[in-house]
Amino acid sequence: MQYYDTGWISILIVLMFVSFVLYNIRRAKTKGDKVYVRRIAGLNAIDEAIGRATEMGRPVLMVPGLGALDAIAVQAINIFGHVTATAARFATPIRLCCGDAAVYTVAQEVISEVYQREGLSDRFDQDSVRFISDRQFAFATGVSGLIHREKVAAAFLLGTFYAEALIFAETANSIGAIQVAGSTSNTQTPFFIAACDYVLIGDEFYAASAYLSREPVLTGALVGQDWIKMTMMSMVLIGALANTFEMVSQKQTADEVEVVTPTADRAGYAPGTTIEYKLEPLSEPRTKRSSELWTSRLFNQKSAPTPERELAEPAKTGGGE
Repeated sequence: MQYYDTGWISILIVLMFVSFVLYNIRRAKTKGDKVYVRRIAGLNAIDEAIGRATEMGRPVLMVPGLGALDAIAVQAINIFGHVTATAARFATPIRLCCGDAAVYTVAQEVISEVYQREGLSDRFDQDSVRFISDRQFAFATGVSGLIHREKVAAAFLLGTFYAEALIFAETANSIGAIQVAGSTSNTQTPFFIAACDYVLIGDEFYAASAYLSREPVLTGALVGQDWIKMTMMSMVLIGALANTFEMVSQKQTADEVEVVTPTADRAGYAPGTTIEYKLEPLSEPRTKRSSELWTSRLFNQKSAPTPERELAEPAKTGGGE
């Protein structure tokens, strides 16, 4: 019923957006790697960072932030899985530090599976995935101490970060580590930009898994979402221009609009009272209200009001008192 009340145009738009995603997923499965995904500089630096760590014989640090096990944490762990796969081939040690128990459990399983998939189960170290603390600054202190003690050569800071973001970035920067960072928090992204080598900004964080794995479902959904964004921007632009044109150039004049004037009071009259109406023209032209514009009527079909009519002071006739 809720969808029915919104009108057919809203349902049609939702179905169109869903079809964008489904079509691009099918196209990605058919074409494979031929589906274009924009180059992300921060992710291209992964091989460079791991190569440097391998040459120096130092570990790679990965931190998924302090967030709980949500979509952001899962996205970060997926990226860390790709980093781990590359590091495992070169026998580069890794350190994955977690601040949430659920994230720690999932990360340990994912990293272990990556080593098994690469056929390098013997290289997997249980201590490479660590739970530090669920307290913010205890977690920040523990990770910073690990960075200094083990002199990590590359740091990947991806996930939900708060005040500890700058602590991690500056600590890793002080020992010359290459840093790739990304966060969905707008308040922490500027700190990463100031102190890190590469930063994933905005939707790049969510596009990272599709870019790295080239999985058809992920790449197809990513391209479909881009189509949706372009369609929505076009609709907003067309609607704004159409509303502006209609409100400015099509004013209702006295000859076009009539006002209903009751000649009896609508309240307080006796049963059987006859109310007579007469139509009068508007005294002055007026600009259309927003509820009278075609875009409002199009997207609010069930609740779109008819053009408002101004009621003059009524008078009562017949059997009223």
